[in-house]
Amino acid sequence: MGAHISVGKAGLVLGTIAGGWHLCWTILVALGLAQPFIDFVFWIHFIKPVYVIEPFELSRAAILLIVTASLGFIIGCVFAWVWNMAHRS
Repeated sequence: MGAHISVGKAGLVLGTIAGGWHLCWTILVALGLAQPFIDFVFWIHFIKPVYVIEPFELSRAAILLIVTASLGFIIGCVFAWVWNMAHRS
């Protein structure tokens, strides 16, 4: 388990996962399906839904995707760098 992890690849993988997850959310919002979805998620966790999903806005969706993908990339890079430092021979 001491294999070297590519910092760039780890960043791309986590950035893609984070951005992709939020892309799915923006699609739900755009299709008007986000409110029933989030209400269901809260309900199955025994939480009374109190949040209201606002209408879809393309610029806000773009910001969400850029921020989450960027943070995912940074976190992936940091993880790989720490992993590699901890497993130096």
